[in-house]
Amino acid sequence: MSYSGICESFLIFKNGKEAYDHLSIIIKENKSLPDIILLDINMPIMNGWQFLDEIIKINIPKELKIFIVSSSENPEDIEKSKEYNFIKDYVVKPINATKLKQIMAFI
Repeated sequence: MSYSGICESFLIFKNGKEAYDHLSIIIKENKSLPDIILLDINMPIMNGWQFLDEIIKINIPKELKIFIVSSSENPEDIEKSKEYNFIKDYVVKPINATKLKQIMAFI
């Protein structure tokens, strides 16, 4: 994404547990939270739904802006995403530059 000029920096995690652990440390240390989180629901170790269920248990000082980016077009997944207040949109992969720019407008 940085090569596109859309954002300055980003972090990538291999699974939901790594992402959750990193976010938990940021919150505990009162560091700057990410402006936007792109979350896949189909991840190993801790999937996106498990990640979301754990995140809502943490007292987060700022509103998270999470976008689900998934290959799943399952209507049940799309409806389930609406149960989480901080999910801004459900995006079906592949994501294009136009959609990414729309997401970045939430910053």
